[in-house]
Amino acid sequence: MFYALVHGRIGVGHPGQKEDTGGLGFTPNIRDIEALNLAAFGGELDVTKVSFHAYGLLRDTYRLLRSGAAIGRGCGPLVVSLRPTSMEALVGKRIAIPGRYTTAWLLLQLYDPAFARNVVVMPFHTIMDAVGDGQVDAGLIIHESRFTYADHGLTLVADLGQWWEQTYALPIPLGCIVAKRQSIDEALAQRVGGYIRESILYANAHPQEALDYIRGYCRELSEVCIRGHVDLYVNDFSLDVGQEGQRAVDVLLRLAQERGIF
Repeated sequence: MFYALVHGRIGVGHPGQKEDTGGLGFTPNIRDIEALNLAAFGGELDVTKVSFHAYGLLRDTYRLLRSGAAIGRGCGPLVVSLRPTSMEALVGKRIAIPGRYTTAWLLLQLYDPAFARNVVVMPFHTIMDAVGDGQVDAGLIIHESRFTYADHGLTLVADLGQWWEQTYALPIPLGCIVAKRQSIDEALAQRVGGYIRESILYANAHPQEALDYIRGYCRELSEVCIRGHVDLYVNDFSLDVGQEGQRAVDVLLRLAQERGIF
């Protein structure tokens, strides 16, 4: 999503582009998603990715950008265990989650509030090893882990994205890009959102360029896994949330409010 922005492939001085980034510069700040959520609660970053769970709690201080969101189908968080089991059997057991402000954790609570007890918070990339080593009874996994959990000898217990889609007939809203209201006004936020859209379009047109950049941040993943991740999480909703995407966000946040999670 951000390759072209970071590398000046759009905006000032780029042949064939009419848009101008007007002196704005973009520097990547690569962190775990929960670390970004916490940074947003601290007001640290002007423009940042957050989980939709975090956005629901930050709406007074951050505004949602139309581009850059991770919304889709077949891309939700998974619950995995070392041995076959059921969600009912996991109630009260130790479950690793990738953060208390992640959408994955929100979905697990919406699935069954009984899972709000006895969770263990850890960085998302450590969860599969924790399940495999027996530190926890199950793990709530996100991102590229859905492509690799079987390689760790783990078993799928539940696909929370699939549950969401079947229950509400909507795509699952996972993450989004937000801009701080205090420092980024509506006009500037729209400009930034437009640049993100242009950056995605550039990457779609030049996938190998963007892939080479991505490899620098995920050397342990195969090219097949990287392409699968991109194809799943970067889609039409990333270009613009759209009406259906907005409905999904509204339903997610309304449910969290009604059930006392917010």
